[in-house]
Amino acid sequence: MEKSNTRILSLDVFRGLTIILMIIVNDPGSWNHVYAPLLHASWNGLTPTDYIFPAFIFIVGVSIVLSLTKQSEKGLNRKQLVKKILFRSIKIYLVGLFLWLWPSFDFGRIRWVGVLPRIALVFMVCALLFLYTKRKTQLIIAIVILVGYWLIMMYLPVPGIGIPDLSEPGKNWANYLDQNYLPGYLWKKNWDPEGILSSFPAVVTGLLGMMAGFILISNVEFKDKLLRLFLLASTLLICGDIAQYFMPLNKSIWSSSFVFITGGISCLLLACFVYWVDIKGQYSKFKFASVFGVNAIFAYTLAGIFYTLFYSKKLSGISLSAIFMEQAITIGVAPKLASLLYALFYVFVIWIPTYQLFKRKIFIKL
Repeated sequence: MEKSNTRILSLDVFRGLTIILMIIVNDPGSWNHVYAPLLHASWNGLTPTDYIFPAFIFIVGVSIVLSLTKQSEKGLNRKQLVKKILFRSIKIYLVGLFLWLWPSFDFGRIRWVGVLPRIALVFMVCALLFLYTKRKTQLIIAIVILVGYWLIMMYLPVPGIGIPDLSEPGKNWANYLDQNYLPGYLWKKNWDPEGILSSFPAVVTGLLGMMAGFILISNVEFKDKLLRLFLLASTLLICGDIAQYFMPLNKSIWSSSFVFITGGISCLLLACFVYWVDIKGQYSKFKFASVFGVNAIFAYTLAGIFYTLFYSKKLSGISLSAIFMEQAITIGVAPKLASLLYALFYVFVIWIPTYQLFKRKIFIKL
């Protein structure tokens, strides 16, 4: 999205904070020493880390409404917008593949799915739905996907397994489809948390973001927008609280209950940032996060590229993170605290070039 006077600053702040948290949880000083809240749940259940990725997907949905509405008002027709959507989706997807292949470029172990590929898919599907369907249709699609996903994952017999069992991985349709039909490297060896079937409810997370986006562009006062955002958040959280009794909260399969809960939390956080930043004018207090927010994909990509330079020995022959950890522990810093301090240091490293772009008003739009 291009920088403009009408840009909703709270969205930049929210997006920036999600990128900062992504970097923190992806780049500890040592994976052997990480505080429990900074790790994903091993299967069922939620940790604070599990909220981060769906929050970004939610923001993608919000941004679709704001960006495409603005571009339509500038005179771009549907055909032009479709071309832009498809081109941007391909670019984000290819960057995701590049990050996986970097630096060895071993195409024999390529992973066709992942964080950026999922973002690309959700963006493409939700943006096309924005152009070709009405809000009521989008709501119906979201409900059908979540209900259908619940029925399939809980009750439709899996070949060779029988009735799905979500108490452990490997005994459900998402894992079965990934193992048998998803080519390339799988993150969990025989299934992938960004796999085939779980991409459908991930699209719903984007659609929930679009619902919040429609509230933000509505012709009402900010306080009324805020009220509607809180109402949407409350509705989603209540639905999620009920849904967890029918399908467990699970980020790895992006369960229907997970969609409701994380969508509600994301909407609630968006409402809070709208209040703090857009209504109360506290933008300056969140400028550090906004630096990441306006060049989010760039910052995430840079963190992935630098990871090899700072963490791995593949290029330089030394691991800066290992040196940091060793020195910190030597002077008496607890290992888990040292690991977190390194992650915060790494955020600062990524902030430096990202801030230079921000200062020069350069916004890299993938």
